[in-house]
Amino acid sequence: MNVQLICVGKLKEPFYKDAAAEYAKRLAPFCRLEIVELTEERLPPAPSPALVRAALKKEAEAIRGRLAQGARTVALCVEGRTISSPDLAAHLREWEREPVKSLAFLIGGSFGLDEALKREAHLRLSMSPMTFPHHLARVMLLEQLYRGFQINQGSPYHK
Repeated sequence: MNVQLICVGKLKEPFYKDAAAEYAKRLAPFCRLEIVELTEERLPPAPSPALVRAALKKEAEAIRGRLAQGARTVALCVEGRTISSPDLAAHLREWEREPVKSLAFLIGGSFGLDEALKREAHLRLSMSPMTFPHHLARVMLLEQLYRGFQINQGSPYHK
């Protein structure tokens, strides 16, 4: 399976980079992982809602431009559905059986994702009702993908 993480914003802090690299390495036996980092649109302090919408629309265009053709998309957003690790594993099993074996997880920047992009997604996924920095969300998602593949393999990693 091909798995893309399309992320708005770049990891700068070494501890986030190290954690993401560790889970990317662990995922190698299970999928072909591609992490795409897109530049977050620059906004002034306290931008107007119109400026935010315009920036999110530009970021959405950049995301669409990097999506693998026919990929099943999962938008990470706070208003998305919360699921358990075993439920994510079940989704991964289901998606692996589909003819198009490309899966793209979309992680927005500090203002989230464009509304139209979220509507287009096959699944809207929330990591939690709490708010997390998008850099941490990336690491958490990578860990949960690894956990999901481990669950599907019957590994004791998930207890």
